[in-house]
Amino acid sequence: MGNKTSMTKKILRGMLLGLVLGSLMNNFAHDVSWVQDYLVMGLFHVLGSMFISMLKMLVVPLVTFSLICGVVGIGDIGKLGRVGGKAFAYYMLTTALAITLAIALASFFAPGAGFELAGAASSSFTAPEAPPFTQVLIDLIPTNPVAAYAEGNMLQIIFFTILFASCMLVIGKKAQPLMDLADIMNDVMMQVVNVVMWLAPIGVFALMAKTFAQQGIDLIIPMLGYFGTLVLALLLHVSVTMVLLLKLFGKVNPITFMKKMTAAQIFAFSTSSSNATIPVTLQTVEKRLGVDESIASFTVPFGATINMDGTAIMQGVATVFIANVYGIDLGIMGYLTVIGMSVLASIGTAGVPGVGLIMLAMVFNQVGLPVEGIALIIGVDRLLDMIRTAVNVTGDAAVSTIIARSEKGLDMYVFNNPKAGVIEEVNLPHAATKEKEVY
Repeated sequence: MGNKTSMTKKILRGMLLGLVLGSLMNNFAHDVSWVQDYLVMGLFHVLGSMFISMLKMLVVPLVTFSLICGVVGIGDIGKLGRVGGKAFAYYMLTTALAITLAIALASFFAPGAGFELAGAASSSFTAPEAPPFTQVLIDLIPTNPVAAYAEGNMLQIIFFTILFASCMLVIGKKAQPLMDLADIMNDVMMQVVNVVMWLAPIGVFALMAKTFAQQGIDLIIPMLGYFGTLVLALLLHVSVTMVLLLKLFGKVNPITFMKKMTAAQIFAFSTSSSNATIPVTLQTVEKRLGVDESIASFTVPFGATINMDGTAIMQGVATVFIANVYGIDLGIMGYLTVIGMSVLASIGTAGVPGVGLIMLAMVFNQVGLPVEGIALIIGVDRLLDMIRTAVNVTGDAAVSTIIARSEKGLDMYVFNNPKAGVIEEVNLPHAATKEKEVY
């Protein structure tokens, strides 16, 4: 956990250093040619562009192997049909509600409005016309999966991967070597993400330094609007949307639920990783909330893979923010496309720090926004990532509780008992779990 905190500090330092250095260059060396040529458009531009390219490089393999592991983790096709169907529907519902709330709030507060970047007028980036809905449905299915992978067509890749992984489950033992291979490849891709995130402080520094050297300190004003709107959307999603779902569908006390989720939320906040929080989330859902183990063992890991409410909220607010900054009018169809893309993208978003930015690049490409706009938000993203992860984990537990209630797998005595399954050591989830199992 110390490493995670250390990485957060490094990224924040990189952001601040880039902001200060870039602003100083903008004020005192704006007309100095060698500074602009060799530092701003040289060193900073190259390092920042390489980091953005690395993020984009991870999209296809990360989505593929993470999604296969998520579907295979269900265990058998029968369970996928009932509990899996419910989980999938609820996770998609909460994600759709999350991003709709985010776009509504961002449209109301309009962060970044009236602030156009120099040299990035709307004529430079023309959003393509949205295809008719019928064509969107047809284009979901790839005529050539290899071409879909080569071109990075994420909607087609997601469709094919879910179909492929489901058929692996149907075949069973024969497909076990493929399942094992996918699991290994997923672990390898997680490690690649870790390596890329290890380089994040340098990438963030370069991106921030270049941006502020070109634009000056004035850029911080729309950034504050973006940060505030996003945090408000995240808080409202947990305190309003989740509370209503728990009350209406779960028929449980939302206040009791939130009190029991505190330890898991703190752990999620500190690690910025839904996957790293799985042991504590499972412990909380089973021992504190009283969800049956057979349900929790599927819904929690499944949710860590496909339920990304916080990430969807970030994508919604970021899309509106960047569209405002670049002076691009996305229109109703553009926003509907963002909602649909984010819901589908959440299926393939791995629960590790920083992956939301990778998915954001995909959404930007789909609606015709410049991927370079990510440079504006990446500096504050790590801090927001911590809040987003706590929201994601809360969503996983809420859906698990609702499904358990509908399957008569929720122990209300445990749920209403404030002392049930108290996690003593949040920092040592594996040890805590083992002790509970022994006793």
